Amino acid sequence: MQIEKKDIRALTKEQLRNFFVSNGDKAFRGNQVYEWLWQKRAHTFEDMTNVSKETRAMLEANFVINHIKVDTLQRSEDGTVKNAVRLHDDLIVESVLIPTETRTTACVSSQVGCSLDCNFCATARLKRMRNLEPGEIYDQVAAIDNESRLYYDRPLSNIVFMGMGEPLMNYPNVMKAIDMITSNEGLGMSPKRITVSTSGIPKMIKKMADDEVKFKLAVSLHSAVEEIRNEIMPFTKNFPLTDLRESLEYWYRKTKSKITYEYVIWKGINDDKKSIDALVKFCKYVPCKVNLIEYNPIDDGMFQQASEEATNAYITALEKNNIVAKVRRSRGKDIDAACGQLANKS
Repeated sequence: MQIEKKDIRALTKEQLRNFFVSNGDKAFRGNQVYEWLWQKRAHTFEDMTNVSKETRAMLEANFVINHIKVDTLQRSEDGTVKNAVRLHDDLIVESVLIPTETRTTACVSSQVGCSLDCNFCATARLKRMRNLEPGEIYDQVAAIDNESRLYYDRPLSNIVFMGMGEPLMNYPNVMKAIDMITSNEGLGMSPKRITVSTSGIPKMIKKMADDEVKFKLAVSLHSAVEEIRNEIMPFTKNFPLTDLRESLEYWYRKTKSKITYEYVIWKGINDDKKSIDALVKFCKYVPCKVNLIEYNPIDDGMFQQASEEATNAYITALEKNNIVAKVRRSRGKDIDAACGQLANKS
């Protein structure tokens, strides 16, 4: 029976160093291979040109590199690039490059499918098949950085975890991936340029605060009226708004980092005065800003984009209460680039 080889990127640098020492080699060889895996983004052991053939053969005999492959790439008329990413087990996730005049943002996935059951989201219909490994998350970012340099002649500037999956349901792997993305031994990006978006899991929001993370937090709120929120996001029955509010207050006390609320307005669901007033009230608990997101309909069902008048009513009410609000227009419509609810993150 053939033993399944371990993905070498699951090893820390120290573990790699120990592996080489235990196989009669020098510890520095581990540093060398580690650099190839992360900073130089090697896809195969053959790529490691300054490592001897014997060493590469030994690595090949013991490990694999479960690198992603961009299966199909689509470019929108507005410059958005959508990647269908094939994983080593042939499962597919999406990642998206969102360009503006001044920046390029990667929208990346954290799970295959999703653990949650938001009724308006296409990914939720897939159900969760598995969590992504740290290397698979890292690879999405590295691939989009390459595309940013190729198509826009500049490195990737920002990352949002707003693709497939709930990042806080894959917390250890997401954190390891961010550690490598921000490390000088990886992509060296500033954590301040990374936003993790959650549907609102209070316990995990508090854990992030306790872990003293340096990245930004966004919450997909969509309603500050309990019964409406429970209707559109059934899992929130276990996470009431009072618990969410408490966790966000805790987050701000510990991090002093302002929260972004992602909020889609739907016709006949949350486009009334009651919903507007509830959001304004909720926004006053913790320093925040609001992104009002244009909706990409996934069918002809109950979720349809609200009128321009409803959007303007939200903006007027929020601004009147000194709450920063922006409308984020949907991007990549001609390629159906719905990365979660893909929005212009400029």
